[in-house]
Amino acid sequence: MMGLITRLRKLRHTDQAVVAHVRRTLVESLYTSPQSLVIGAVTSSAIAIIVAIVSGHRLMLACAAAIAIVGAVRIADAVLLQRPPRSMSRGAWARRQEGLYRSGALVYAGLLGTFGFLTLLQTEDGVLHMLAVTTAIGYAAGIAGRNAGRPWIALSQLCLASLPLSAGLFLSLDPLKMMLAVVIILFVAAMMEITLQTYSVILTATVASREKTALAEHHAAIARRDDLTGVANRKAFHEQFDARLQALQNSDQTLAIHWLDLDRFKEINDTFGHLAGNALLVEVAGRLAHRFSGGDCIVARMGGDEFAVISAIRHSCDAHRIGSEILAEVKRPVDHDGRLLQISASIGVAIAPSDGVDADTLLKNADLALYRAKDGGRGQMCFYEPLMDEKIERSRDIAAEMHGALERGEFHLLFQPIFDLAGQRILSCEALLRWTNRRHGAIAPAEFIPIAEDNGLIVGIGNWVIREACRTASRWPVEVKIAVNLSPVQLKSINLPIIILSALAASGLAADRLELEVTESVLLDDIDASLAALDAINRLEVRTTLDDFGTGYSSLSYLTKFPFQTLKIDRSFIANLEQCPASVAIVQTVIELAAKLGMRTVAEGIETQAQLDQLRRTRCDAVQGYLLAHPMPPSMVTSMLSGRNTLDGFSPDAAQFSSTPYPSTSFGH
Repeated sequence: MMGLITRLRKLRHTDQAVVAHVRRTLVESLYTSPQSLVIGAVTSSAIAIIVAIVSGHRLMLACAAAIAIVGAVRIADAVLLQRPPRSMSRGAWARRQEGLYRSGALVYAGLLGTFGFLTLLQTEDGVLHMLAVTTAIGYAAGIAGRNAGRPWIALSQLCLASLPLSAGLFLSLDPLKMMLAVVIILFVAAMMEITLQTYSVILTATVASREKTALAEHHAAIARRDDLTGVANRKAFHEQFDARLQALQNSDQTLAIHWLDLDRFKEINDTFGHLAGNALLVEVAGRLAHRFSGGDCIVARMGGDEFAVISAIRHSCDAHRIGSEILAEVKRPVDHDGRLLQISASIGVAIAPSDGVDADTLLKNADLALYRAKDGGRGQMCFYEPLMDEKIERSRDIAAEMHGALERGEFHLLFQPIFDLAGQRILSCEALLRWTNRRHGAIAPAEFIPIAEDNGLIVGIGNWVIREACRTASRWPVEVKIAVNLSPVQLKSINLPIIILSALAASGLAADRLELEVTESVLLDDIDASLAALDAINRLEVRTTLDDFGTGYSSLSYLTKFPFQTLKIDRSFIANLEQCPASVAIVQTVIELAAKLGMRTVAEGIETQAQLDQLRRTRCDAVQGYLLAHPMPPSMVTSMLSGRNTLDGFSPDAAQFSSTPYPSTSFGH
């Protein structure tokens, strides 16, 4: 008994320490099974009324009527008020309902105990005694489990329903009835112990469940938040975007999606490091979130340096205004580690429902608009137009035509000589891939090569280029080399060394006569893999060239990390040699640096005599360009090699064979 008293004291402190949301759950447990309350109230009321009618005692009739009325009120409360109204919070509802439930439960239990007490004192019928006692005791036993979530309610009902019976039995002075009174008291003590144990189990389970739910909600929130920037991630974006599109069907509003990509973000990473790049992303995300999050807007990072902003608009001019604000926010410098990082963004805009009614279509159209914005010079905003789909259709058509193009013999190679300034002779020729399609005619490499890289056909085509270039060069004098451009996809191929060895063996070309050219952008994706691939090529005694040096992502670390034998200076510097002293200084510096590192240099894109004269004042090893010779078929290369074979022997007019120049690509110019 002392242990029970101690536990009751502890219960007071334990129950008061329960946090609000757990208490709310425990209160809700009182209403989880209204059926048992209804059954108990109906049967108890019915028995009380029957006993009272049989006894004919007015006080008992009044008590039985009160039991029935209170029971009906409790049934209504349990059935009709088990969910909070919309105008009331769950916390306020729980506090109100606990008070109502406690009042009804205690009054009802007290009435049952009083009715039993009256029955024992005012009647002599043993059957009526049995009905009254068993009803009260049965009710007390039931509430011990049903109301254990709120133990003080359960314990109070237990005492109010049972202890008056014990008092009535003691007052009868009948030894057997007094013994029954003792048994009821012991029963009450046992039921109190059971109630306390049940409450402990319920409380532990409720707390654990709430913690598990909170943890799950926390993980769900993390799973929908970008780790770096804190804004919504791609998953959360799609969920919220789909919900907004569904709601759009019942609204006169429209939705605008602004898909933005940071311009030349890789340059920030390469120049200042990834920490600077991360700081830039965090700052841009913070600005967008501060300006646009909440209300009708969603801000999300879609991955890398891409973000999306969804906003509800009335007119297209609103979308233009939002896009202008985004561009302005991104353009503001970011202070990082004492440096001001400057960046811009390109934006593609699609509007629902005019540009699509589902998320996939809208995202595709916004992406098309984004690429149009980038093509227009970056730092711009472009709205989706249906005509943009024509470019996609052409790309798909070209991709379909590319299948089988090798077998149909539609690819061929042109060769552009590379001259040695010092010896005035042809050092090598660069193999340039061309495609004349049966339906579309001549297709520029700048158009078909990216498509070939996307659909994976570039590996097969590139392997053919290596074999065909080696076969053609094997007929040239042994001092003339052949240069072949490698696609980034090719460089990653584990079979590349085997393809090279096979091409050399089949053609009989010496390995040191083959030069493979890669651009700087190839090296950025995976430096370790690129380094391993270039090492494997050099172990075959095949030479490697860093093409287009000085553009985009230039880094002097490439010259020390990667095993290049030749460095090609990009045409953008050569084009400015006549007007820009800075270009002259840069070219001169690059040539001297390469010489100190034991590398040969080739200047490409020479189109004027002044450019050639300027280069002759440097230590550049070789030159290439339309002034000297355009790309030409193999037969013309053979004619040149069998002729005088000097720069002085080929005037610019004579050297310009009828070959259409193409923009720079992975496979030539």
